Amino acid sequence: MNILGIESSCDETSIAILKDDDVKANLISSQLFHKDFGGVVPELSSRAHLQQIIPLIKKAVDESKISLEEIDVITATAGPGLIGALLVGLTFGKSLALALNKPFVPVNHIEGHIFSGFLMEEKPEYPFLCTVASGGHTLLLLVKSDFEIIKLGSTIDDAIGEAFDKVSKMIGLGYPGGPLIQEYAEHGDEESIKFPIAKCKNKYDFSFSGLKTAVLRYIQKNHKEEFNDTEKSNIAASFQKAATEAIIQKVRLAINENKVKSLTLVGGVAANKKLRNGFIELGKTNNIKVIMPKIEYCGDNAAMIAFRGMQYHKAGKKFNLSSNAYPSLPTSKAGNAFDVLG
Repeated sequence: MNILGIESSCDETSIAILKDDDVKANLISSQLFHKDFGGVVPELSSRAHLQQIIPLIKKAVDESKISLEEIDVITATAGPGLIGALLVGLTFGKSLALALNKPFVPVNHIEGHIFSGFLMEEKPEYPFLCTVASGGHTLLLLVKSDFEIIKLGSTIDDAIGEAFDKVSKMIGLGYPGGPLIQEYAEHGDEESIKFPIAKCKNKYDFSFSGLKTAVLRYIQKNHKEEFNDTEKSNIAASFQKAATEAIIQKVRLAINENKVKSLTLVGGVAANKKLRNGFIELGKTNNIKVIMPKIEYCGDNAAMIAFRGMQYHKAGKKFNLSSNAYPSLPTSKAGNAFDVLG
């Protein structure tokens, strides 16, 4: 089965073509100009998607050597995300499906991340624990099958990726914060500052708002003027330790209280080296297989959308071209399995 995937939920335009679970093309055009604004500008993001989507489709066809006529299913991200950006990819996907008389599958962006581990040569085994760590979401899930996803916990305020971005701005590193925090942290002392890890009413929930505030208060108290790279590195390293340990603690608890065969870490923040190493150690300690996507599949990409769409199609799920974009969870209107996250 040949599947075309389209991803346009935020600031990456991505087109992928899969032959079953074999990625034949996965092209990503990142909108780097948002750095000048310190964050994603929705209208500019939508315009960039409009400019990139057709050239990327043509390039993906050339790279995969699979023509549009040979595509069996067309998939596109329906949400959550920036509504204008989503509509570009979703509308294009529906139009292409209509023109080619192919089945169309709208895909939940978060579900794409959850099952991105299946793009690897070694696959997760059910049931598995999945941590979604991204700029917009932080979730701890028990995945029992393709369509049985149980939410154990989520962030009660900010996502971990948002916290990385905000702290990066606080210490003058810029946007996006994840790679910059990691870079500076490698030269810092993570034991130099003790930042707090929040405790939540639900033992599996996360909270990063207080951690951001703690960093801000530390800066206000200790750095009235510009600080040097050593100070920036120490703050970055100490913050990174607290943020990643907040994830690790909850996952460790979930491993102890749930019988699982695999452990996965997905989403943009899954590219963080310290967090990845923490999951590797959890796997070794508990003798559980750990599956983490390659870096190119951690961020927003169309390969994961194509794969998730294929799962729905093979399961006999039917969708029509009236499917609309949705900016946030819950996602029951999209016909997906993610009602539990509402």
